[in-house]
Amino acid sequence: MKRVFTLALITVVLLAGSCQRRTVTRVDTDRAIDLSGRWNDTDSRLVAGEMINDVLNRPWLERFTQGNNRVPVIIVGDVRNRSHEHIDAETFIRNMEREFVNSGLVRVVQDAEFREQIRAERADQHEFADPETVAQWRRETGADYMLTGTMNSIVDQHGRDRVIYYQVNLELSDMETNEKVWIGEKQIRKTVRN
Repeated sequence: MKRVFTLALITVVLLAGSCQRRTVTRVDTDRAIDLSGRWNDTDSRLVAGEMINDVLNRPWLERFTQGNNRVPVIIVGDVRNRSHEHIDAETFIRNMEREFVNSGLVRVVQDAEFREQIRAERADQHEFADPETVAQWRRETGADYMLTGTMNSIVDQHGRDRVIYYQVNLELSDMETNEKVWIGEKQIRKTVRN
């Protein structure tokens, strides 16, 4: 009987502890909040902004624009996560695409996955849409350059203290010649105490 009473008491204590009130507060998305020390939305946004600003202010862009009398077309390819933690590289890629497009200095085309969706829709239009409004085949814009890269990390830990070092490396390559026309690198170092 005493064992049942003890078990019931533990259950009541656990239930009472789990009924704590949760508070949710909306905050400005530009405000940096770092709870865990891991890569987060602020890191993604800041690194993308700085890297795209750097690539757009290098000699390759002026050489291309003057030599071709138009702005270059870029495709953002794979940015591989080789860090110690799960990082959704898709968010980082979208941040970079946004910075490129909003600069007005380059044009950006869809990556392979999204091109397939567009092509499927175009095929559907040819089957079902008014012929005067159908998007035509073989009118896609080809990319002049592809941006690719990696995200890496190093963790140094002793006792309750941890230092997390992130390094993002990006390369812009000429699609026709495979020449690397820009190489960028950005580091972030965070200290965490548990």
